[in-house]
Amino acid sequence: MPHAPRSPVRATVRTAPRAALRTVLPALLGAGVLAVAGAAPAHAQGYRYWSFWERNGDAWAYATQGPGTLRPEDGDVLGFRFAVSEDSADAAEPRGAASFEAICGGTDPEPGSKRVALSVDFGDRADAPSGETPPKGRTACAVVPEDGTAAEALAAELKPLRYNSESLLCAIAGYPRTGCGEQISGSDRETGTDATAGPSDGASEADGASEATDGGPSVGLLVGAAAVAALGAAAVLRARRRRS
Repeated sequence: MPHAPRSPVRATVRTAPRAALRTVLPALLGAGVLAVAGAAPAHAQGYRYWSFWERNGDAWAYATQGPGTLRPEDGDVLGFRFAVSEDSADAAEPRGAASFEAICGGTDPEPGSKRVALSVDFGDRADAPSGETPPKGRTACAVVPEDGTAAEALAAELKPLRYNSESLLCAIAGYPRTGCGEQISGSDRETGTDATAGPSDGASEADGASEATDGGPSVGLLVGAAAVAALGAAAVLRARRRRS
């Protein structure tokens, strides 16, 4: 006697677990990958450097020239701030005294010279290179020749200064001891560490900044959870098949 054909219903039931597994497993694994992507926010990159400012009325304005070329006038106020920023648009302004009277009020003018008020902010601990502590902010009234530059005014009061081969200001009053415009990640700024492997070689933009993990769930954990969920779904479908 020929065998009776399989019931279309039973055939459908037998193939359902495999079809469901082919649908559920990629979906759940994909969800795990998406969860991994969402759990690892990118850290913004920035540069650790001395920014240079001019006082314009009651506000600071980012200087359009470097200290070596800017020639301030008698009565001008210049500011310097050590910090981490992506560019001049988000650079941190100097803190502390910022008026010419407060800084140079007790200094009389001299013939053939000019007075330049300096406000120097060494920044926060979060911006400091690894192993260094920023000094307290300082102000000074520099007296320099009438044609003197901002760099000369700074050198007159806050030595030692350090520049790199591209004339980028690297250190004021010896701070920081190493580095010059190195690139770091946002996570490195939070922990006060360097992303670069060692001190800067003098370049204004160091390459190869590393990214730190943010303590979120690991890739293995999320993908493993997705796989377990997929296997669980397959087991449920298999049990239903047996019951049917």
